[in-house]
Amino acid sequence: MIVNNYADLMDNEEEVIVTVDESDETVEVEEYWITSFGIDYDVDGVVRRLNKGDITFPGYQRSYVWPIKRASRFIESLLLSLPVPGIFLYREPESHIQTVIDGQQRLESLRRFYNGKFDNKDFGLVGVRKAFEGLRYVDLTDEQSRKLDDSIMHATVIRQDKPDDGGSSQFEIFERLNTNATPLSAQEIRAAIYKGAFNDLLEELNEFSEWRELFGKKHRRRRDEELILRFFSLYFDSEQYTKPMKAFLNKFMSTNRDFELHSEPELRKLFESTISTVLRNIGLRAFKPQNAVNAALFDAVMVGIARRLRTRPSLSCVNDEYELLRNDAEFQKLISEATSDVDTVKARLQIAIHTFANAE
Repeated sequence: MIVNNYADLMDNEEEVIVTVDESDETVEVEEYWITSFGIDYDVDGVVRRLNKGDITFPGYQRSYVWPIKRASRFIESLLLSLPVPGIFLYREPESHIQTVIDGQQRLESLRRFYNGKFDNKDFGLVGVRKAFEGLRYVDLTDEQSRKLDDSIMHATVIRQDKPDDGGSSQFEIFERLNTNATPLSAQEIRAAIYKGAFNDLLEELNEFSEWRELFGKKHRRRRDEELILRFFSLYFDSEQYTKPMKAFLNKFMSTNRDFELHSEPELRKLFESTISTVLRNIGLRAFKPQNAVNAALFDAVMVGIARRLRTRPSLSCVNDEYELLRNDAEFQKLISEATSDVDTVKARLQIAIHTFANAE
C-alpha cells in the first residue's frame, strides 16, 4: 500500500490530509495555441499597475508566504542593481487585465514596501546591508528611490488563442510554472483560474463553524476548500467520474463557475445540512481513521449521508451505519489503496450510499 501526504509542503500544519495513489496524477491536455511576448516594466510602473488593478493577483493572493527578511533581501537586490527573475502574466482577452501567473511573492513584496506596510506594521528592511537596514520606502534618498523606481522587471505575457474554451490552458500554465520552493496547490490554482461566484461560495462555506470543528484550523493552501469541491463534484457527477481526480474537479468548478448548473442556495443547503448531520451524529472522528483527514473516507461518508438526506431531511442516528462502514473489510481497502481509480471511487461511494440508505 502506497500512502502519500496529500498536504505536502505544509510547513508543520497541525492538520494533515492523507490520500493514496494520487500523487502521480497527470492531466491529459489537448494542444494549445499560445501567444507570448515580453515587456520590460520599471518597478514604479508595476506597483502603480498593481494598485490600480491593471495587474491583479488571482484568487490565492492571500497566500503570501514570504517572511519580511526574504522580501527585504529581494528589494535589496534591486537597490544593488542585481538581476532578479522575470515574472509571467496572463492577459485576459477582453479586459486586457493581466493576471499574475508566476512572481506573486516578488510583486506583493514590492507593493508592500511601496505602500509602507508588512502585516499591518511599518515595512522597514530587515536582514540587509547596514546602509539599508530599517529603511522604509519613504526613508530612501532621492537617488535610492529613483534607482528602485527605474529598476527593470521583465514580464512574459501569455494569451491563449486556441481552443476557445474560456482559457483552460491557464491551469496547465500555472501548475507547470509553479516550480519554486513553495508550489501552489491545485486548489489555489483553481481559485485563480475559475474565480467567480462558485469559488466565492467555496471560500464562504469553508468558514462554516461546524466544518471547522470537523476539519480543524483553516489550511493555508486551500486543502479544506478542495474537499468541499470534491464533495459537490462526486455528489452530482460521480457517474461521469474519470481519472485523474484533478481534471475531474477542474471540470466541475469550470462548468459551475457562476452557478450555471447548481444554484448557491442548493449547494449551501446540501453542504451545511450534511456537515451538521455528520458532526451531530458521528463527531470529530468522522473523517479521521487515525489522526488525519482521509479524503476517500470523507467522500464516501459525505455522499452517503447526503443521498439519504434527500429522502429524509433530518437524521438522528447514523452512528451505527458509520460503524458498519468502517468495519467493512472491502470498504477499508477502497479508502486505502488506489483511491482515485474509477472503479474504486464508484465502489466506495456505492457502499456508503447503500449503508446509509436506511439511517433514521
